[in-house]
Amino acid sequence: MAEKEMTFEQSLARLEEIVRLLEKGDAPLAESLGLFEEGAGLIAKCGGMLDQAEQKVVQLRKGPTGEPEELPFS
Repeated sequence: MAEKEMTFEQSLARLEEIVRLLEKGDAPLAESLGLFEEGAGLIAKCGGMLDQAEQKVVQLRKGPTGEPEELPFS
């Protein structure tokens, strides 16, 4: 599955798999570098997804009646 199509949970699971593979230490150097690069990309992607989720949560505010209301995201 392409990295851009992966959900947060799938990206995190792949990142955990990469960590396990690198911790074993038996992959050739070129493969280890490739795994490291993939992992760095996944970390950036997951971080961006978390930032977006946080921004959406911040946009929820109490409305005039005390009920939560979603404000337009700018």
